[in-house]
Amino acid sequence: MTHHEKFNGKGYPAGIAGEDIPLVGRISAIADVFDALTSPRLYKKAWDTEDPFQLLIDEKGEHFDPKLVDIFLEHKQEILEIKERLSDL
Repeated sequence: MTHHEKFNGKGYPAGIAGEDIPLVGRISAIADVFDALTSPRLYKKAWDTEDPFQLLIDEKGEHFDPKLVDIFLEHKQEILEIKERLSDL
């Protein structure tokens, strides 16, 4: 329920901010946006590999928890490997 909240409080449904957003929501927000951007959809192509990572950096502290973005980026290669391995599912 909280993965559409934004770290700056401008999300929805409750407009909560920062660490008031449950950890699962803050994690899910990053995973959801990354997956949406890197996966093709009927209405759009997948973004190039580096662009979603740059968006996470650009939105650090605004949309996303800055600490969690840093952790996500520390595991960039592993994330790309998992995405590749699961891309046929």
